[in-house]
Amino acid sequence: MVRDFGRFVSKLEARQHGRPCTVTQLDKNTWQLGCEAGVPLRLSYRVHALDLTVRGAFLDRDRGFFNGTSLFLRAEGREHMPHRLMLGDLPEAWQVATAMPRLDSNSYGSADYDELVDHPFELGRFWRGQFEAAGVAHELVVTGALHNFDGDRLLAEAQRICEAQIHFWHGRPSLGCATRPAFERYVFLLNAVDHGNAGLEHRASTALMSSRHNLPARGAVGVTDGHARLLGLLSHEYFHAWNVKRMRPSELTTIDYTRENYTGLLWFFEGFTSYYDDLFLVRTGLLTPARYLRLLQTTVNRVARMPGRRLQGVAQASFDTWVKHALSSQEPNTPNMTASYYAEGSLIALALDLSLRRSAGGPSLDTLMRCLWLRSAGGPVREHDILDAVRELGGEALAASLAEWVHAPGELPLRELLSDFAVTWRDEPADGLAEALGLRTTVAARGGSHVTAVLRDGAAERAGISPGDEILAVQDLRVHALEDAASWVGQDEDCEILLARDGKIIKATARMPAADRLPRSCTLALRAEASHEALARRRQWLVR
Repeated sequence: MVRDFGRFVSKLEARQHGRPCTVTQLDKNTWQLGCEAGVPLRLSYRVHALDLTVRGAFLDRDRGFFNGTSLFLRAEGREHMPHRLMLGDLPEAWQVATAMPRLDSNSYGSADYDELVDHPFELGRFWRGQFEAAGVAHELVVTGALHNFDGDRLLAEAQRICEAQIHFWHGRPSLGCATRPAFERYVFLLNAVDHGNAGLEHRASTALMSSRHNLPARGAVGVTDGHARLLGLLSHEYFHAWNVKRMRPSELTTIDYTRENYTGLLWFFEGFTSYYDDLFLVRTGLLTPARYLRLLQTTVNRVARMPGRRLQGVAQASFDTWVKHALSSQEPNTPNMTASYYAEGSLIALALDLSLRRSAGGPSLDTLMRCLWLRSAGGPVREHDILDAVRELGGEALAASLAEWVHAPGELPLRELLSDFAVTWRDEPADGLAEALGLRTTVAARGGSHVTAVLRDGAAERAGISPGDEILAVQDLRVHALEDAASWVGQDEDCEILLARDGKIIKATARMPAADRLPRSCTLALRAEASHEALARRRQWLVR
């Protein structure tokens, strides 16, 4: 997504020899200065820093955070030169956390502009801990944690994830492989907030945002759903240190900061990363295989409820992301017009992995990823490179299937593949009222269901319900959350809905689908009674 950071800049001034230089703005984020060549130039400007996400810059009396893209002007023609960043006086007891190499007590250095803006900074009073993974130093910084936060537990969990991923990409010492990644040190910057879940990968760090209630509490046993989401986020962004920040789409080898940089490969770099994030949780024993299958079935059902996947493949969705799929700016019609290269891309990775593993002692997606890493030397990758590797490992037919899965709308053979791995797939009618009507809703803080999306060809669309409507009552009974009314309406019956739209009260009648036309949900479960071969394949997939 194009993020107009220039709109936050004000009071830009330039001086040489202590005297002001002329400043002429050429466009929304470019300024030309009237100055002498070869003479030091000093700029000063203000940046409004009120972006609470992982993408921008934020500053208040308790915390500071920034990505370099939000603060640092780029000197055209000087991008390749070394840069030095110096921090001024900070409030008492404030700390600094970043992966950028420190030069002295208050300054940091980067080889060029690209590196300068690829090291976020966390400033303030925060909890921090360290661990080593495969001999590499790691740091975990947590801002905003509750008083009972169990930092030692989260460090141990992050260490297991990091060690598993380093060994995934580089092998284990017992095999005589090089085990050190390209970074000498890695930093997790986690901002714990009331509500939120986001991450942004960088070359030697990641900026994360998660609900503080997802952090492990001292004395707590087990992994809550929220904590599992946090661990999956850690796993996802760390995997990106290889699969995006180094091995990357060839179109993104050199970044043009002034325009969109298009690629059709986000299904691989985001989708395959989304496949591995939770898979590493079960492989490291942080989640059970049964718990992993519940996460997987959630993804399967979410993809099934996106009508847009019938219009385009994930390769086109990758290319369209600049205008149709930017996660922070989804339009209400997004589910109807595009596929999710994250979720559907992860299911394509699953289908490819299981297809490769079908043969006894055969290769796997792990083999494919390491093959691409070695062949690209941790650098640019094209679609034909991926297809060539699949062709060598799994044959021409599988390569053709992968090309079809990513370019043509259609169904994946997941039911059949999972059956070969002793996993049962059972279809059941969806039991939620919103799903039956073809709605996506959210509950407002003061109660009431607000419609965020109306799915194509559903009962709600036929009834004339629109995104932005507030659902006040169902069958003449007041509702605060739409699912409260799930038992009030029978199948193949009319559902009377009272709406508020633009200050007006509107009545709509939606015909509930008959049983055989209700949206379906899949349930996945481990099958105990299966052939020895199927059980062995499942162990190889989920346990090692």
